[in-house]
Amino acid sequence: MRPMRFVSWNVNGLRACMGKGFEQFFNTINADIVALQETKLQPHQIALELEGYEQYWNSAQKKGYSGTAVFTKHKPLCVNYDLPDMDKLGFPKEGRVITLEFDKFFFVDCYTPNSQRELTRIEHRMDWEDEFRRYLCSLDAKKPVVLCGDLNVAHQEIDLKNPKTNHNNAGFTDKERGKFTELLSAGFVDSFRYLYPDKRDCYSWWSFMANSRARNIGWRIDYFVVSSSIKDKIEESSILPEVTGSDHCPVMLEISL
Repeated sequence: MRPMRFVSWNVNGLRACMGKGFEQFFNTINADIVALQETKLQPHQIALELEGYEQYWNSAQKKGYSGTAVFTKHKPLCVNYDLPDMDKLGFPKEGRVITLEFDKFFFVDCYTPNSQRELTRIEHRMDWEDEFRRYLCSLDAKKPVVLCGDLNVAHQEIDLKNPKTNHNNAGFTDKERGKFTELLSAGFVDSFRYLYPDKRDCYSWWSFMANSRARNIGWRIDYFVVSSSIKDKIEESSILPEVTGSDHCPVMLEISL
C-alpha cells in the first residue's frame, strides 16, 4: 500500500493562483489531502470542481484576507473550524485553522498570524502560539496529529538565506522561534528536518522583490509537523520550488498511516 500523500500550499489568493496553474498542479500531484492557506476568498466566490474530493473552507470575516481550505479524498469523521474558545479569547475570526478527524489521526491545516512589520502583532502572535500548542496537545492525547501550513516562522538559521540581517524581523524573532521550539518539545517533529537535519538552501517562500526567487533568497516557513509517535512512519518530506503560482511553493509529506 502506498503511503498517504499530503500537500500544503499558501496560494496567496486562490483566484489569482487559479490563473497560474493551480488546477494543473492539483490534478498532477494526486494527493490524498491538499491543504491551502491564504485563500483570500469566501467559498461562493469560486466554483471549484475537484472530482473525488470533499471540500472544507474556513474564510476570514474580513473579505479578501487570510483563510484556509482542505480538499480530501477521504471523508473525515468530523471537521472543526478555528480554535476552541475563540470568542472568549478575543481572537478575531480570520479563518486560520481547519481540523479533520480520521480513524487513525487528526489533520490540521493552519495559517499562523504574521507578527507584521515593526512587530505590531507580536503579542497576539504569542497568545495564538500558546493556545494553538495547547490545542494540538489536546488532540495528540487522543490520536496522532499531522499539522501543516504556513507557520510564519523560520525556526533555525539554516531555514533562511540571510539570518543575520533578518534577526528580529517578523518570522525570525527569538520569541517566534522559541515558540516553535516549545511546540517540538511538547511531542512534535518538523518532518523535513527529521529527514534532512543539515540540508541547506531549501526554502518555501521568497519575497517578490529583488528577483529573490530566481536567486533562491528565501525562507522555509511552510511545514509538515507530526506527532513524535508517528515520526518513524514518515517516508518523505519535500519542498516543491519548481511549482510557481504564489510567492510560496507547496510542501509535501508522504507518510504510512
